[in-house]
Amino acid sequence: ATQTGKREPRGIMKPRRVSPEMQAFLGGVSEIPRTQALKEIWAHIKLHNLQDPSDKKVIICDEKLKTIFQGRDQVGFLEIARLINPHFLK
Repeated sequence: ATQTGKREPRGIMKPRRVSPEMQAFLGGVSEIPRTQALKEIWAHIKLHNLQDPSDKKVIICDEKLKTIFQGRDQVGFLEIARLINPHFLK
């Protein structure tokens, strides 16, 4: 009696509504899974070479990242998941 087929995405894979700031960062997307949002943020970090050359775990925020990271100049890569939490609306 097990059901096959595509399961409804849950948890961090489930698309969630995002804040206006996150929406602007993502180019206007109003709903996105957390995993995809993190991918987009990392793509931006890599594209613009925003990792500190002396310590790759430190991200140097450009103006665009500051909009979603509470205006901070730099963040540790382990902080990213926590910092994007408020941008995912219930």
